Amino acid sequence: MDKMADKSSEQSVGNITRAGFVSLIGAPNAGKSTITNNFAGSKVSIVSPKAQTTRTIVKGIGIYNKTQIIFLDTPGIFKPKRRLDRAMVASAWGGLKDADIVVLVVDAKRGFDDETKAIVEKLNQDKIEAVLVLNKVDLIRKENLLSLSAALNQTGKFKETFMISALTGENIDDFYRYLADNLPESPWYYPEDQMSDMPLKLLAAEVVREKLFLYLRQELPYSLTVEPELWLRRDDGSVRAEMTIYVERDNQKIIVLGKGGSMIKKIGQAARRELEEMLEDRIHLFLFVKVRENWINDPARYNPWGLNFNS
Repeated sequence: MDKMADKSSEQSVGNITRAGFVSLIGAPNAGKSTITNNFAGSKVSIVSPKAQTTRTIVKGIGIYNKTQIIFLDTPGIFKPKRRLDRAMVASAWGGLKDADIVVLVVDAKRGFDDETKAIVEKLNQDKIEAVLVLNKVDLIRKENLLSLSAALNQTGKFKETFMISALTGENIDDFYRYLADNLPESPWYYPEDQMSDMPLKLLAAEVVREKLFLYLRQELPYSLTVEPELWLRRDDGSVRAEMTIYVERDNQKIIVLGKGGSMIKKIGQAARRELEEMLEDRIHLFLFVKVRENWINDPARYNPWGLNFNS
């Protein structure tokens, strides 16, 4: 509340501002994180060609005209198979309760698949009227895009439909303008230059996890988690960051380390470069790999990310 009061006092009398929460939901890899990062102007949510990389709700904050838009980037919604999957899907649906506007993001290239159909059915069942965003329109022919839009609007009830490419920025301003015009009148919730509310050590852990997705093959990234152990500002202004990568089996640890430690070194260098660019700080990054069998069923691994172990 103090933040709101302070920010409100900075805004001139009669200068109407708006602010609100926009929940982005959709199947895995629909482009929700790309939209969030595009709007925030910096990476606040990890992006990977692999599906199901976002594990918790990430806020991306920015200003459009006089409106502060807080995007809630949620985990992709799919049919869960494991405990972690259930917690992620529960987190995604839980993000709707705080939203002023709900946005269904659909990968236009993938189309109206079973995962998206299940989401639309749930929205209909809960009587939630969302905004429809067809993303990745640069990858699909216009006539196919129009038929996809018609099929979705015939099945679900949407307030508005936008056809965008979050990657190239095509038509994305129209989407932002709609949100800015339709969020409630309110003082801003966060300082004007704040891009996310995620603690820096958690953001750093997510960047490391993104690099693990990038460099490791097949399903291994889904069998690991990254936890920050230390985030210490040193006297010279640099940051010492220590992260532990937990895997489930010894053979997975061998893969993460690589021959002579080559893989973990490559991952650490890539993560450090990106963190230094993002945070404009010198980062001393230390990565450790530990085996913790069945970590996916350990409640302590869920707490840092705000996931409900009992979902």
